[in-house]
Amino acid sequence: MKILIKGGRVVDPVAETEKNLDVAIEDGIIVEFGNNLKEDSAEVIDAVGMLVAPGLIDMHVHLREPGYEAKETIETGLKAAVRGGFTGVACMPNTKPVADNQTVISYIIDRTSGLGLARVWPIGAITRGSKGEELAEMADLKKAGAVAFSDDGQPVTGAGIMRRAMQYARMVGLTIIAHCEEPALVAGGSMHEGFMSTRLGLKGIPGAAEEVMVARDIILSELTGCPLHIAHVSTAGSVRLVKEARARGLKVTAEATPHHFTLTDQAVEGYSTSTKVNPPLRGEEDVAAVRQGLADGTIDVIATDHAPHTPEEKEVEYDRAPFGMVGLETAVGLVWSELVESGILTPARAVAKMTINPARILGIEKGIIQPGAVADITVIDPAREEVVNPNEFASKGRNTPFAGRKIKGLPVLTMVGGKIVFSRL
Repeated sequence: MKILIKGGRVVDPVAETEKNLDVAIEDGIIVEFGNNLKEDSAEVIDAVGMLVAPGLIDMHVHLREPGYEAKETIETGLKAAVRGGFTGVACMPNTKPVADNQTVISYIIDRTSGLGLARVWPIGAITRGSKGEELAEMADLKKAGAVAFSDDGQPVTGAGIMRRAMQYARMVGLTIIAHCEEPALVAGGSMHEGFMSTRLGLKGIPGAAEEVMVARDIILSELTGCPLHIAHVSTAGSVRLVKEARARGLKVTAEATPHHFTLTDQAVEGYSTSTKVNPPLRGEEDVAAVRQGLADGTIDVIATDHAPHTPEEKEVEYDRAPFGMVGLETAVGLVWSELVESGILTPARAVAKMTINPARILGIEKGIIQPGAVADITVIDPAREEVVNPNEFASKGRNTPFAGRKIKGLPVLTMVGGKIVFSRL
């Protein structure tokens, strides 16, 4: 089968270039770039005025299955992914049972086969049951297909066990993804500690609750030589710590979510539980620092932390609701509207943070667009606008604070292995 994507602007995140080129695809492989390529018997996709990028990768997603299928299933999560322009996702291990063994990792991989949607790369748990007490069998997890280790959703509170986890992760050649949170400082808080938490009468979570753990894990990464990835950076202090670590040549990377570079704690006014996330929405100075970290390269990756919940779970008092919001289907529009149009990131750098950068951190051969590469491709229309309507989501989750918000720069075609899995052209 031949496909020809004509007239688009090809974004190469490796070279950070944009060129008007046709893209010829045959049998799932990119075979040629050029101008005015012959159509012959190919299926032609008109991409004039659009960006043709490598397939987007979200390295921080909660697919919920097995165990929490009422919130999301692997199938509905992957439908949301391709609708959001993602050709691949890495899923966190806080399932039931926890993905701390080969059986669960294999189950997740097996469930994706035959769906014909986005690719899935499971992340294995650092500790058994993500309880922070005993290391999971890391070598077995890697053998089963895990691409990194994390107890995301739960911090590894013991420095000793995190040190041993980093030593083993380094031995098997995978990265530790750290959920940085000091429980003693969180202490039952439900939003950022500051003026707004006082005004709203909600117990706050100080930025230090994140920063203490970021500092500790950077020190342990330096001690062990293990690559460390800091998940969902949300404070100015965390950005500074990561920047200092990078300046000293440490193997430390970081990610930010669209909600942490878009919203402040003022969004909590009105007590909509869709704004309750962990780490919480922070102050204006923190949002500015996250944006600056994305601009100067301190923050390598944009990831959604897609965390669906049922309406029944979220429709309760703010301090009783679970943390988390969905993000797969709004991410690209928020990146374009908030970062590209404002000049914080060029299109090529924005694409790099959602393709080649997460691929390198996870050690997967994706995120490139060139002849010979597998045709995982995302086409983005910079001019396309929509008002976010959660009722149109493919995800089971509707817990988004962006309902009713106009976003611009939307994915219009998602291709996995040369197969069109989503299109609104």
